[in-house]
Amino acid sequence: MKRLLLCISLMALLQGCAGVSVTERQQYAAMLIEQAGWQSEVLKTPEFALFSARPLKAPGINTATEPLIIFIEGDGLAWVSRNRPSLNPTPISPLALELALNMKDSGPVAYLARPCQYVKDARCEKRYWTSARFAPEVIRATDAAIDRLKANAQAQQVVLVGYSGGGAVAALVAARRHDIAKLITLAGNLDTDYWAQLKQITPLYGSLNPADAWQALASIPQIHYVGAKDTIVPPAVAEAYQKRFPASQQPEVQVMEDYDHHCCWHEIEAKELTK
Repeated sequence: MKRLLLCISLMALLQGCAGVSVTERQQYAAMLIEQAGWQSEVLKTPEFALFSARPLKAPGINTATEPLIIFIEGDGLAWVSRNRPSLNPTPISPLALELALNMKDSGPVAYLARPCQYVKDARCEKRYWTSARFAPEVIRATDAAIDRLKANAQAQQVVLVGYSGGGAVAALVAARRHDIAKLITLAGNLDTDYWAQLKQITPLYGSLNPADAWQALASIPQIHYVGAKDTIVPPAVAEAYQKRFPASQQPEVQVMEDYDHHCCWHEIEAKELTK
């Protein structure tokens, strides 16, 4: 565990440390969840089994008026180098989980991991954390899992908060639903075609592009936080997404001057994100 905690601290700057085993990554998340007084659950859908977490005790508020806030994890350890995908995408530093756990006494909240993170699933193939990470079946599975979390919380509406690739998932799911109170992303990959072109990499064949769903998203309140120093998903990606909308309907993009892709999202108060 000491080795894992050391690696976590280094991960604030670098998404590396591929030598940390899947078991250690699972143990770290389990430790965070237990310390926060939360419980984890694997939500089975027709496409994938998805790892989730939520508080053991329901908040003492009216869930008929307060939306359920769901944090969706980033891509995790999807790649160990530019040309070599990892064997398992379970994150080393689960930023969305840590942000969700910071939502103390703020209302109904839950965490949702991405396909193949934290769970063993025979349907997992490397393409689901590389080129097909935003495939239709991934979005359907996430949508179904959100239905389960919403029912458990007895909530009427949902706020989706997605980090990195989780931002793309959040946007694509939001475009399918009619109960989204707000869409929030942190360093979100919101125009995957533009992102691939900007990074000069192979397009994400097999994936949906959130920017193509702008018409379904136009009526949803949105805010997208981006790091001015982010070289993985530069601010230009969110700006390209923003420009898909008519001038009168463009969602807000807020640039965080001292932030990059990994630092310093923990400094944002979770309550500030969702107010």
